[in-house]
Amino acid sequence: MSNPSILILAGDGIGPEVMGEVKKIITWYGDKRGLQFDVSEDLVGGSAYDVHGTPLHDDTMAKAQEADAVLLGAVGGPKYDVLDFSVKPERGLLRLRKEMDLYSNLRPAQCFDALADFSSLKKDVVAGLDIMIVRELTSGIYFGEPRGIITEGNERVGINTQRYTESEIARVARSAFELAKRRGNKVCSMEKANVMESGILWREVVQKIHDEEYPEVELSHMYADAGAMQLCRWPKQFDVIVTDNLFGDLLSDAAAMLTGSLGMLPSASLGAPMANGRPKALYEPVHGSAPDIAGQNKANPIACILSFAMALRYSFDKGDEATRLEQAVEKVLADGVRTADLLAGEGVTPVSTTEMGDKIVEALDASL
Repeated sequence: MSNPSILILAGDGIGPEVMGEVKKIITWYGDKRGLQFDVSEDLVGGSAYDVHGTPLHDDTMAKAQEADAVLLGAVGGPKYDVLDFSVKPERGLLRLRKEMDLYSNLRPAQCFDALADFSSLKKDVVAGLDIMIVRELTSGIYFGEPRGIITEGNERVGINTQRYTESEIARVARSAFELAKRRGNKVCSMEKANVMESGILWREVVQKIHDEEYPEVELSHMYADAGAMQLCRWPKQFDVIVTDNLFGDLLSDAAAMLTGSLGMLPSASLGAPMANGRPKALYEPVHGSAPDIAGQNKANPIACILSFAMALRYSFDKGDEATRLEQAVEKVLADGVRTADLLAGEGVTPVSTTEMGDKIVEALDASL
């Protein structure tokens, strides 16, 4: 049988740097754990535009559809701000999500003990935090029609449409309930049913799926604005949060900062199973392309490395190996190793991107 396939799309800015450390980890698993992957690489975002005049070439899209997992670094940068909206780097990422039908976006927010002091919240509020936000990713206001900028009378009007079907809500709800069964068995669904018809439908469908298919999972409902407040007040009350595309975008970034740094947080975007049983899947760090530090070997590679850990768990059914990698990261942090984004206090010299990757490989060696 052929090895599982991984398509690497390093992208722009710090993407190639942090992805370089992921490639070290992939090599380690092949050499030390017998997990062999067929790895290929291609372009996305600004780097693809520079070569092809489009942020995602059709050939690359075809490769992504065939891969068992896609690992993406980051897209975008100030040099591309002048481009037409249709060919901006971010359109490449949105095309991947849409055409692969990656409807379930998993955004964990976990606070490692060694970093509890780095959160803007009090230590007792975030220490031990481990929540998962499940964001619907391929519908809602980012994709709804009609959309655009039109002229009415003597002024312009911007239009975006929030649109959800019952089936779109049902499938992401099932994703959240299935995930909760493997975690704390609690789901909180967030919407704005008090002011939005799409929110009313969302609440009704989530409740129906719960009652008919997952009655053993504890379900609660909360308005999204109240959910944002509660994330800041006492985030450990949550286990799995499921919400729509727009609210998920906002809430997951808010949850990310509870942990102290965007450079720590991975994500997985999952779709329907392929013929081999594996889900269509794209894994990427939550952080952006950070053009201000690109090429300086300063970026934190942990979010990208933990995204590969999610690939081990959700695409390759290697949960034990995912845990091994997560524990290696935790050990390195507990030993006081820090990139510049995680430094506090004076007189501490940060390690580089490559040094952090090397330390995590050393911790993996020590786990054997």
